[in-house]
Amino acid sequence: MASVELDYTIEIPDQPCWSQKDSTSQDGKEGGTRQPVVILLGWGGCRDKNLAKYSAIYHKRGCIVIRYTAPWHMVFFSESLGIPSLRMLAQKLLELLFDYEIEREPLLFHVFSNAGVMLYRYVLELLQTHRRFCHLRVVGTIFDSGPGDSNVVGALRALAVILEHRPAILRLLLLVAFALVAVLFHILLAPLTSLFHTHFYDRLQDSGSCWPELYLYSKADEVVLAKDVERMVEARLAHQVRVRSVDFVSSAHVSHLREYPSYYTSLCIDFMHNCVQC
Repeated sequence: MASVELDYTIEIPDQPCWSQKDSTSQDGKEGGTRQPVVILLGWGGCRDKNLAKYSAIYHKRGCIVIRYTAPWHMVFFSESLGIPSLRMLAQKLLELLFDYEIEREPLLFHVFSNAGVMLYRYVLELLQTHRRFCHLRVVGTIFDSGPGDSNVVGALRALAVILEHRPAILRLLLLVAFALVAVLFHILLAPLTSLFHTHFYDRLQDSGSCWPELYLYSKADEVVLAKDVERMVEARLAHQVRVRSVDFVSSAHVSHLREYPSYYTSLCIDFMHNCVQC
């Protein structure tokens, strides 16, 4: 690995995206179009084997895929306290593109839940402010089950799942600690904390990014509310961004691929094709 602090996985196909010219291979890989490098940003507590199912969508079509999930304690506690520790991880993630000499390839982000969005928020900031990264070419972003806006109950549900195998006392203490931090910093002291730390949802709403976005969500999601995703869609449309949203209606949080594998896959692939061709 290029950066020992970053516990990532990279999959490079036998025939990488840039080596595919005007051919249509027998194994179903796409030809004639320069495929993007796909970066998957996992949900809180997800394992690499979970992300691998999504990675396969792109990898078998000739894409290089990078998978990474931010540590749950940074997502639930550092960000809640306004500590931008995820920014360094976002920088290391973008530096991987240079380490593997794929920085000239088009990029597609596939972002899961609020944990992925929190990390993606710093990616956006670095793309806009960091001299080394400002020439990277993002062609599109897919949001799965996010973003959500300050749903404390939903966040507690997600944290409880992450902590389910921990000792009961430790689990209870961490849940209580997170609830106190969330209520204190994001509700009671929100006007004060906004002076030194912008919430990721607000940052994404006003982002200057202009590439297409696809939002995959569900009204049955109990972690991220559908109305939060729909409000984000409206905000991005107001910024004249090309946006598409799909409501799966009945599938649970980050379960859309499991419940509707063919439809989910076709949405991702069609979106990818449209992004690289526009």
